[in-house]
Amino acid sequence: MFTLGGGYAMIPIIDREVVKKRSWLEQEEFMDILAIAQSAPGLLIVNISIFAGYRLRGKRGSVAATIGSCLPSFLIILAIALFFVGFKENIYVDKFFKGVRPVVVALIAVPVIDMIKKSNLNIFRALIAVATAAAIIWLKLSPIYILLTGAVLFFLSRWAGGLKREKGRSEKSDKQVDS
Repeated sequence: MFTLGGGYAMIPIIDREVVKKRSWLEQEEFMDILAIAQSAPGLLIVNISIFAGYRLRGKRGSVAATIGSCLPSFLIILAIALFFVGFKENIYVDKFFKGVRPVVVALIAVPVIDMIKKSNLNIFRALIAVATAAAIIWLKLSPIYILLTGAVLFFLSRWAGGLKREKGRSEKSDKQVDS
């Protein structure tokens, strides 16, 4: 209710309330919910509410958390829509919205930096993130193709790892039979 900048600007507030202040979730659980919420379709804050509410109280918690996160914003936007027509030409309102832009950028940057700190980022993962951003920005690749490529590589690495483990087990059992 008291944030500007959308879902990403709300992450530190949710983290403080749900993890640090109330201890409803562990930090790792919250990071997992955040990762799933980002990859699920829909609004980030609604997705976080759905997953966190479900984790805490099942289906009813999911519904309550979703209503709790959507209703205040809906009512505020409704009130703005009703009264903004009369104020949209007001110079002070215009200056407010222009002035709040840098603040919104900072509100979004803070959770991104926090996520980087909490994600156990190593040089390999950082290179993947930079390469992904570069491919999207300069090569104009669709994020869908990058996600699909990542999923294929992930499953291939798991499959290859499984083959290595199976080969290692069969070699161990062959040595045990020989002795």
